[in-house]
Amino acid sequence: MNAERMRVLRMIESGAISAADGAMLLGQLATQDEATPSDQPQERPRWFRVHVSDVQTGKSKVNLNIPLDLVEVGLRMGARFVPDWEPSHYEPILKAAQAGETGQMLEEISDGERIEIFVE
Repeated sequence: MNAERMRVLRMIESGAISAADGAMLLGQLATQDEATPSDQPQERPRWFRVHVSDVQTGKSKVNLNIPLDLVEVGLRMGARFVPDWEPSHYEPILKAAQAGETGQMLEEISDGERIEIFVE
């Protein structure tokens, strides 16, 4: 039982408030508890990680960690240098990350390289 409820019950017991007023306060506390989903806030993803490695040797070529808040800006800036890069290529990954999903978002093998994108 949380501290606020115990305080209300003690006030009823000592006669500081009536039982009806105490019931009203307890009801408001219950409503407040239902509105608050959890005592522990959900940790949202913070990092966008790109890992590129050689398929044959497994040697890492790129291991890049970017704060997730900067990814969208970086993608928009980088899209200027790649004419055929459409927002539809990266928007599903960004939307999943913004929704709180984590883990591997993409794994692709191209030109002898394994490209992996993670949101952590």
